[in-house]
Amino acid sequence: ADVIWGAPGDGFAAAKEAGIIEPYRPPTWDQIPAELKDKEAYYTAVSKNTLVFMSNAKLLKEKGLKPPASWYDLLDPAYKGQIQTADARTSGTALTRMLSIYYAFGKDEEKAFDYQKKLHKNVQVYTKSGGGCTVPAGLGQTTVCIAHMPDAMEAKKKGYDMVVSFPKEGVAAVIEAIALVKGAKNREQATKFIDWTFSKDMQDLLDKHDVYMLPTLPGASIDAAVQSLMKEAKLLPVDLEWVGKNRRRLVERWVNETIRD
Repeated sequence: ADVIWGAPGDGFAAAKEAGIIEPYRPPTWDQIPAELKDKEAYYTAVSKNTLVFMSNAKLLKEKGLKPPASWYDLLDPAYKGQIQTADARTSGTALTRMLSIYYAFGKDEEKAFDYQKKLHKNVQVYTKSGGGCTVPAGLGQTTVCIAHMPDAMEAKKKGYDMVVSFPKEGVAAVIEAIALVKGAKNREQATKFIDWTFSKDMQDLLDKHDVYMLPTLPGASIDAAVQSLMKEAKLLPVDLEWVGKNRRRLVERWVNETIRD
């Protein structure tokens, strides 16, 4: 491979530490906000995304509940057996959830894990994929699905009556990045591809093809519905290098302390 494209930012931080990728600055690199790229240019965000609560509108009404607007709302006994979310052993979305809770609780890891143990009591099932809870929530098999924004937008596009909300404490800002593989055999073609990735033409494609992620190049077109939703979100910055070094430990701790109680 010559290029790594589309993986979450923490994976790129780990790849940097492992010596798998090398620095590269496309022509528009300086236009990309600092929080969306590695300061040494080992990787740069192509798009950004975030976590949302997707709730079945009919079930909320039947239960007399408002859409959850806080992480603490999900601990309400009314949600017992009514929440689906991803399994950290198989899904990167689950890591985003864990990081969102960690940063929302002021980077207090003990407090974050104590919360997750309480949340576990209301979880119906942990899905293998990040968007695995979307259809069950849409069909009314569960009330709340915690997943990424594109999953919610796609569900609404398909006609499911879903209400999208954000926790007031905040959610982790997630990036999908790109990087040049160290010692790439086809370096010229690889760098041309990366250059194109940060052109306005390519960044506009995210909106044109309903990818439901925010472009990172200023001036690129943004889906109106996504832009409107994002105004409601409190995005919490993530230290990707810290995540890259601690991801495995966090997942193992989640397995050992949260789901094996």
